[in-house]
Amino acid sequence: MSLSREEVLHIAKLARLELKAEEVEKFRMQLSEILEYVGQLTKVDTAGVEPISQITGLQNVVREDVMRGCEADTREAMLEQFPKRKGDLLETLGVFE
Repeated sequence: MSLSREEVLHIAKLARLELKAEEVEKFRMQLSEILEYVGQLTKVDTAGVEPISQITGLQNVVREDVMRGCEADTREAMLEQFPKRKGDLLETLGVFE
């Protein structure tokens, strides 16, 4: 599969990359070679092969969250550091608009 110059520029725009003219041609050739190589997977006979999503057999390997208490004076000192509170709830600035 050979990519066009316009396709490379479109990919660069999506990735928010500014490419120089010589880089466009370089990446056009490299990306085309990569896509041709990956395209060989369409020729692999997978009849009778069961689809898998992972091979380790492990499921959830993260620990459970455990709530731990703290000393009353530590708790009060922490609460006093927040300018905005609603009771024992701490109000922070929004992250998303």
